[in-house]
Amino acid sequence: MPALWCGELELAGEPAVTGIRAYAGQRRARVLLRLHGDPLGYLEVPVTGAGPDAAEVARTGAERHVGAIAAHLAAEGVDWTVGDPVPAPASGCPGRFASDTEVTVVVCTRDRGEALAECLERLAALTHPHLELLVVDNAPSDDSTRRVVESFAARDPRFRHVLEPRPGLSRARNRGLAEARGAVIAYTDDDVAVDPGWVQGLLRGFARRADVGCVTGLVATAGIDTGEEAYFDARAASWSTRCEPEIYDLAGDARDDALYPYSAGIFGTGANFAFDTAMLRELGGFDEALGAGAPTRGGEDLDVFVRVLRAGRALAYEPAAVVWHHHRADPAALLRQLYGYGTGLTAYLTKCLLQRDVRRDVIRRVPRGLARVVRIRQATDERLGEGARAPQGALASELRGYLAGPALYLRARREVGRSRAGA
Repeated sequence: MPALWCGELELAGEPAVTGIRAYAGQRRARVLLRLHGDPLGYLEVPVTGAGPDAAEVARTGAERHVGAIAAHLAAEGVDWTVGDPVPAPASGCPGRFASDTEVTVVVCTRDRGEALAECLERLAALTHPHLELLVVDNAPSDDSTRRVVESFAARDPRFRHVLEPRPGLSRARNRGLAEARGAVIAYTDDDVAVDPGWVQGLLRGFARRADVGCVTGLVATAGIDTGEEAYFDARAASWSTRCEPEIYDLAGDARDDALYPYSAGIFGTGANFAFDTAMLRELGGFDEALGAGAPTRGGEDLDVFVRVLRAGRALAYEPAAVVWHHHRADPAALLRQLYGYGTGLTAYLTKCLLQRDVRRDVIRRVPRGLARVVRIRQATDERLGEGARAPQGALASELRGYLAGPALYLRARREVGRSRAGA
């Protein structure tokens, strides 16, 4: 699989292509095209010089997305003729979303000081004026995370270090929830680079409907240098390529999805999501028997998405809330992640089967749901294209995870029960 450099270009103003990773001679580039901050779509181009030709990317991108550009500008009340330069945002531009909402951003981390420092540099550049930035230090083996956070807090009082001694991502997220002061709580990961306007994008999602209780956003690929990154990129298309906003709820017509709302991936991912803080507390936070660090290794994000919907609230996918994700770059890490995807999904479905009020609904969807899993595999292979293959052992790792998930969930529930009894 040839390497692919990934970046972005704003169509308004002087064209410039920027990326999270430095350009390193890749022969092809994938550029996220944005208009006044809003993602319009991707453009893949050949590269022959010292990087993508920004003027050519802007010209080709404007031609390809002329309809979306015209619709965006018309919504601002701006007259625009195809071929003219794209103007700067007008006063009515949705990308200029302003809010007085206090937002708590939570990053959960464990013994990853170097990656964390890069993540916190991006968080420090967030432009929303009403922020607190919590770093939850999850069962650390040393004080390196605390020292990194304290170095940021010394120059930016929005940063705060919080210790959660019990290992597990859901436990760490719940600690952040307990500490949060904001009316909205947003979560991201320490291997993610947030866009400066990320929080405003999330708040736009909440503003789309009064009943929105959760917002997810676009998780763009930061770069593809290995076959493992290429495979994960192809697999993650449901939350890394969509540039159209969408609202999910349990009202109205049924969706054409065999497992909806229990299907993995369609809502977004835990690397980029936010909640109405009071609602999430009422729901009891994250299930500590699910998620990384628990025996189940995953499933906590799907679980909380469905609980939001079943509580009568809506979920908004808001592509303007952009983050960039560094995918697993080596075979062992990717196989562990795929195994965790398998265990997380079937662990979550096991939880559903143990609940009387959802058991029948899940059971009747299982046959079509199994067929959908097969289609996900096929679609991933198609997106990889010719000359690229799934890493050896990818399917086997995920299948082992599917088989192990139910037993791991029961084990995790017992461990959570003992932990609470001893508290």
